[in-house]
Amino acid sequence: MSKHLSKYLHKNMDKQAGIEHTIKRTKIVATVGPACDTYDKLLELVKAGVNVFRLNFSHGTHADKARIIELIRQINNTEPYNIAILADLQGPKLRVGQIENDALDVKPGDILTFTNEKCIGTMERIYVSYPNLHSDVKHGDCIMIDDGKLEVRVVEIAANNDVKVVVIMGGILSSNKGINLPDTKISLPALTEKDLVDLDFIIGQNVDWIALSFVRQVKDISGLKDILKERNCKSKVIAKIEKPEAVLNIRDIIIESDGIMIARGDLGVELPVEKVPLIQKEIIRKCMHRAKPVIVATQMMESMIDRIKPNRSEITDVANAVLEGADALMLSGETATGHHPTLVIETMCKIIAEVEKNAYDYDRDDILAPQSHSPSFLSDALCYSACKLAQDVQAEALIGMTQSGYTAFMLSSYRPKSLLYIFSKEKSLINQLSLSWGVRAFFYAEEHSLDDIIFDQINILKERGFLKAGDLVVNTSSIPIDLHMPTNLLKITKVD
Repeated sequence: MSKHLSKYLHKNMDKQAGIEHTIKRTKIVATVGPACDTYDKLLELVKAGVNVFRLNFSHGTHADKARIIELIRQINNTEPYNIAILADLQGPKLRVGQIENDALDVKPGDILTFTNEKCIGTMERIYVSYPNLHSDVKHGDCIMIDDGKLEVRVVEIAANNDVKVVVIMGGILSSNKGINLPDTKISLPALTEKDLVDLDFIIGQNVDWIALSFVRQVKDISGLKDILKERNCKSKVIAKIEKPEAVLNIRDIIIESDGIMIARGDLGVELPVEKVPLIQKEIIRKCMHRAKPVIVATQMMESMIDRIKPNRSEITDVANAVLEGADALMLSGETATGHHPTLVIETMCKIIAEVEKNAYDYDRDDILAPQSHSPSFLSDALCYSACKLAQDVQAEALIGMTQSGYTAFMLSSYRPKSLLYIFSKEKSLINQLSLSWGVRAFFYAEEHSLDDIIFDQINILKERGFLKAGDLVVNTSSIPIDLHMPTNLLKITKVD
């Protein structure tokens, strides 16, 4: 072992915990809330299989978030894990205001009036927290309320900027329920004043990923990236796909973003529900083509907020997302406010493990191939060859090195059958890569000879229990070492 190698071995190394955390390839994102906001509860979720913690900036104070971030970093510093932190910006929230007696029984055919003047909602006038409603909507536009439980259509835009609507699908309208405008091109920016305040805090915390809500076009993402660049922030940006416009512009949004979240809650309200499954499948496919991590989110195990077992449809939903190739699956209320957060993670892990073990050999050759139009085609092709070579020789591990993260994302996108380990001297990447399918990342900063680097990497993995004598490994690297060129080298090694 190299003299310097001991500094790369974790001071509190738990080999078994590390190995168990690597068994599943599909990652789990868990939302933090009152049900899991202590050190012990967070660590319990990590040991159960969480790879990324999501902080929802629709709720809580900055002081709450700072405390949670500190707890997660404490876990990373004292346990054998690299857990990523995802800050999810709220984005524009369109809601009705306070409703009289908190319950308005509206029936099909009723005429309601939406106003941007604050008032207690009655059958005569209802406040909507969207000052541009009158200028954005047009006659005949559909407006969905309370996640689509109620539906109204615009029948008149009055001179005083009130919007009159007719009820199509009735029900009980309660206070502060959200509204969706699936037919309307909304003029609101993706980053609200609240988001900008939250973003200033988030940048100061150096989180790993930032999710942008209400994305509709490329400039929404590039605007956020410009802010991060000005502040010299290394956080990567996830585009939440929850609007019909985003689906129309999905190719360019994927290219501009560092990752994608398929936010099926709003997407299922804004689009016909029957379209969502194939949209999910197509977005995952496009993300794999572009080597961008993709998260499937919303209501994956929602029944387990209260129950100890998921619905059969939820089991199938999780399994299908794994089969389609998602990098990560996200839990919201299940872990944030549910009664059984650890059990939810354990159950999801069992489903993932079973699917990955028994249904991994289905045909993805149309997706898992280097794209000739890629500007990094040669490096992409070598990464693809590394994955195929590792499969052909039944290598126990595929080991990559990266400085920008690109090689790691590319190797992951080919979904190799061998376990994937990534080494980097960029500390910010180590946790960020916890979102990517199959990746386990390690900090390593030496730049001496290639033989010594490969020797060190193999010994780090041996010491942590991931490799043993006699195993075959495939390494990717680039030479000359000190030039940090794109991946241009493959090497097979038998572990001593």
